[in-house]
Amino acid sequence: MAGRERVVRMSVEQPLWRALRGYRVLTLGYAALIHTLRRDEFERPWVAFAYLAVLGVWTLATLPQVSGAVRCTKRFLMADLGIALTGILLTPLADTHAQMSDRATLPSIWTAGAVLAYALRGGWRWAGFASALVAAANLVERGTPSRDVVHNVILVCVASIAIGYVVEVARASERTLARALEIEAATRERERLARDIHDSVLQVLAMVQRRGTALGGEAAELGRMAGEQEAALRALVAGGLDRRSHASEDESQGALVRVTDTPGEASGSPDLDLRTLLAPHAGARVSFAEPGTPVPLPRPAARELAAAVGAALDNVRTHAGQDARAWILVEDWGDEVIVTVRDDGPGIPEGRLAQAEGEGRLGVAQSIRGRLHDLGGTAEWVSVPGQGTEVELKVPRGKAAQR
Repeated sequence: MAGRERVVRMSVEQPLWRALRGYRVLTLGYAALIHTLRRDEFERPWVAFAYLAVLGVWTLATLPQVSGAVRCTKRFLMADLGIALTGILLTPLADTHAQMSDRATLPSIWTAGAVLAYALRGGWRWAGFASALVAAANLVERGTPSRDVVHNVILVCVASIAIGYVVEVARASERTLARALEIEAATRERERLARDIHDSVLQVLAMVQRRGTALGGEAAELGRMAGEQEAALRALVAGGLDRRSHASEDESQGALVRVTDTPGEASGSPDLDLRTLLAPHAGARVSFAEPGTPVPLPRPAARELAAAVGAALDNVRTHAGQDARAWILVEDWGDEVIVTVRDDGPGIPEGRLAQAEGEGRLGVAQSIRGRLHDLGGTAEWVSVPGQGTEVELKVPRGKAAQR
């Protein structure tokens, strides 16, 4: 990440740093010219020319530092601005009439270069800080500043802050572009891997399924498991790359279990995309339908809701059988999130849920309804014997954010 940030800064800011180097040299020459022409007006000309000599040596010696954010360190910026402020405050010593006239300070417009370096290095906040110091030094030097002095100070402040803001926007745009290019490259790589997998692994699994079904017996069961693995692998290949996942085989169930690392976990975001937590449930017998945009929820709420969905699917496998199909539907209504889990099993007889809770079986009462109650939501069952079961889980987004 640090290397990429360095490349980004060089590509976006290098022309601005080159312009700043040229500006510093030109304004040095300008300051030397106007003070040479006004040398007879100085009460202590040696002060002015001694300062200009120091300023010239400093400007030429530090040109390599004004070449990018890496070499332009905080220590250099502080020293550079210190020289500019020293020149402003020394102006009355060299020219006692400077306070009563609109004569330029010793560093003249070279001071703006020091402020612009802050803008390029740290953005508009740093530029505002440097501009405030320059304004304070001018007020101290002038005593009662004229309209032209106030105008020049405000101009430097506004220009430096604007340039700093533009630099920050350019950096953000460059990072976005770099991320888009990374995603495009990763997508091409995924498509290449998908072709290789299709030509090898998926074809072998499909062949095992066909041959196992034809042979019957234990081979048929092996063929069924190969078919499930083929469907899960196809879903994994087609899944988004931002859902970084790895697969492991559950020997007891013969199913492909995917463990997902969500983007929210890696970036430290306070919200998680619910889709990334529910997508691993999709497989040969579980269909997953999701919105086209992220479904953000606070981390605890997202995890609890995903756990409730997992408990509902466990009930499908336990009570409807391994051959039952299930469907997961995620809906985001803005103020609330609704997840529906439906199956094509035999359904639940009327009163069975209350009976199970009375017998101490708390799968529904605690694993599902209890979790939703803690989130300020609800869990409702609709079941018709012989026509399957539907569980609707509702989580109000406002209450979930308070948990």
